Amino acid sequence: MTPDPTGTPAGTPAGTPATGLGPRAAGALVFGSSAAVLVVELVALRLLAPYLGLTLETNTVVIGIALAAIALGSWAGGRAADVVDPRRTLGALLAVSGVVVALTPLLVRSAAELDSGGLLLPTATLTILVPGALLAAVTPMVTKLRLTTLAETGTVVGRLSGLGTAGSIAGTVVTGFVLVSTVPVSTILVGLGVLLVLAGVAADWRVRGWRAGAAALLLVGAAGLGAAVAPGGCDVETTYHCAVVEDDPERPDGRVLVLDGVRNSYVDLSDPTYLDFEYVQAAATVVDTAFPAGEALEAFHLGGGGLTLPRYLAEVRPGTSSVVSEIDAGVIEVDRDRLGLETGPDLEVRVEDGRLGLDRLADDSRDLVVGDAFGGVSVPWHLTTVEAVDDVRRVLRPDGVYVMNLIDHGPLAFVRAETATLREVFDHVAVLARPAAFAGTAGGNVVVVGSDRPLDLAALAAGLEGRDLAWEVRADADLDAFTGDAEVLTDAFAPVDQLLTPYGSA
Repeated sequence: MTPDPTGTPAGTPAGTPATGLGPRAAGALVFGSSAAVLVVELVALRLLAPYLGLTLETNTVVIGIALAAIALGSWAGGRAADVVDPRRTLGALLAVSGVVVALTPLLVRSAAELDSGGLLLPTATLTILVPGALLAAVTPMVTKLRLTTLAETGTVVGRLSGLGTAGSIAGTVVTGFVLVSTVPVSTILVGLGVLLVLAGVAADWRVRGWRAGAAALLLVGAAGLGAAVAPGGCDVETTYHCAVVEDDPERPDGRVLVLDGVRNSYVDLSDPTYLDFEYVQAAATVVDTAFPAGEALEAFHLGGGGLTLPRYLAEVRPGTSSVVSEIDAGVIEVDRDRLGLETGPDLEVRVEDGRLGLDRLADDSRDLVVGDAFGGVSVPWHLTTVEAVDDVRRVLRPDGVYVMNLIDHGPLAFVRAETATLREVFDHVAVLARPAAFAGTAGGNVVVVGSDRPLDLAALAAGLEGRDLAWEVRADADLDAFTGDAEVLTDAFAPVDQLLTPYGSA
């Protein structure tokens, strides 16, 4: 066999270099490995949310680790491609990454349960970094195999780079719009692990035979079994949350809705007037003292959760009409299936972003607006700004009331900023919190109230005392020292995640 001037043996099909890796196989490897990196990145956010919260910091850490993995894998893969035969490494890269991906649910959830020594973050870092770097190394390996002459360098590199980017886009879109909403996180990762190992076996077929992948497949199978019994699972994995419903051992009909590890709502299936969480009692006290007893209201709720307050209003104020904007359809399904939710003409639940739902409401159409939307322990930033609060004021009637639940600790920098923001819009603002929160020695839930009419502070204080709540009320001028120089939050500047002090960091 006489080689031609390009180095390709005579008789080799056009477009196939001496390596035997054709353009379609090369493109599939680059496309698929790039897509897998993004699947791992996005699913890692869901896997970590119950333990770290779904905050800007969590997103930043995961994205940073994924980008570091891509950079490391691309650099190391390129160096390795010049030293070893890529044909003997591609299968191993895919198979090892598949095993790590499949083991990820078991490793991360077990580390979270044993996190007395700080195991979670190192474990999570490795489960993103290792497969990400191995998969990123596939592209330079494949590029090396496809390059046969300098004359085609630009074409080959450009084509494979474009396919890698297209794969990343496909992995992002399919994961975000399809997989996360239809398949549990563990199933996504174990399934991806199986696909990567099978791809590795196929890539290694001519080099090592099928037996080389047998061990990897066995490990992936073990990972699947481990993920099924791993601690920290969810009752339901919704589009945005890991949802768990816990029974209250002290009340037969008491149920607690836990979202991403945070106790979100308490519902008594037989008694809607039973309010367990202190902040809900405080919010209910605001409503009870702001409006005549038993008077039906038209209310709008930013965030649904277990719908504790809408159920309470329907019970103590017959004829009350509540519209709820809840972004997570899965949470509403949990409410119906596990928490006895019954919607009807007086309780409408819309699956939508709260601010978009607010924008749909007519001017002067609501007596009450309740803000109780959270992503982990953080209020979504776009619901905290002066523009959002202006929209709340727009839909409230002149004597309407806005009640907002916040969570913060330590110096309460976020609560102070949000209080300053409400004071920018409403004529009268009050803050309800435990004395230790005002003193800066403790934190937790804080309820902020805004209205254009004076609030009956004496009745509010008496109402809190009547519920045996050791909470204080500060309002209007008494808030000057509390808010201090806190900056008003706007759509252009709302660093909510940075202002928050996490629990335990106070």
